[in-house]
Amino acid sequence: MNQPRFPQGILVSCEIPWDGREELIEDLFRDEVRRAIRHGFRHLYVFGTAGEGHAVDTRRFRQVVQVFAEETRDPALTPQVGVIALSTAQFHERLRIAYDAGFRMFQISLPSWGALTDQEVLTFFRDVCGAFPDARFLHYNLARSKRVLTAGDYRRLIDEIPNLVATKNTGLTPRGITEMLRKAGALQHFGAEDQFATGCLTGECSLLSSSGKAFPAKARRFFELGVTKQFGELFPMLAEYHRVIDEILLEPAAGLQLMDGAYDKAMVRLATPEFPLRLLSPYSAMPDEVFETCRKTLHERYRDWLRS
Repeated sequence: MNQPRFPQGILVSCEIPWDGREELIEDLFRDEVRRAIRHGFRHLYVFGTAGEGHAVDTRRFRQVVQVFAEETRDPALTPQVGVIALSTAQFHERLRIAYDAGFRMFQISLPSWGALTDQEVLTFFRDVCGAFPDARFLHYNLARSKRVLTAGDYRRLIDEIPNLVATKNTGLTPRGITEMLRKAGALQHFGAEDQFATGCLTGECSLLSSSGKAFPAKARRFFELGVTKQFGELFPMLAEYHRVIDEILLEPAAGLQLMDGAYDKAMVRLATPEFPLRLLSPYSAMPDEVFETCRKTLHERYRDWLRS
């Protein structure tokens, strides 16, 4: 199995706090980034789905990127900026903004207006990644883009796109993550807790932790158990994680139709009470009364999870 092109680690998103006029609350955003760094996270990103990369305009994109750059200049960090767009030209425009701010690691998804053909997928990666040859790229592989890449797709891309170094996959089955590591092991694959635990049975993979913002110590421990192959503790911890997330987040919000960012902002607010739940228009935030149920359940049943 190939050594991945990108180092193994824990990847966490930094959500964007908006005020009532949908403007960045800069001090609160800086505090959030600093808190993630203080808790030992080295792979940070902005503007995935949870970070509202699909909803932000160029002015706000530029502002957030600049602040994020100022807070992540430490060479020990590997920050990345996500771009979600509908055309290669739009990708180039936003990537250039982040590139000029100093970033050299980017997260991209396929254009989503229509599903790309095999040839269009190759053209997209050649034209986007090739425009920034000294940068590295993670592909955010999700169904919203209308084309989910397989292990075979990545195998074909690996030789053609040398600066494609990683993927973010949260929908893979156990067989799917095994195949991904076997056929496309040259890339570092970031998965949610399920994919990470299963993937560690096969080879090297990484953790995308949506709960790390609220439970940093648990995220670090879960990652350590996977890296060191302590499966007798890893899989019971995975079962406990599912129980906790179900009880404190998913069950209180049952029946609601919310974007990913609504849940991620609720996770941030569990640790930072002043963090707003607001999403950019037209998307709905988690209602305050639902969040209060989440918070109450956490403090009544799982207070020990808050220990950092």
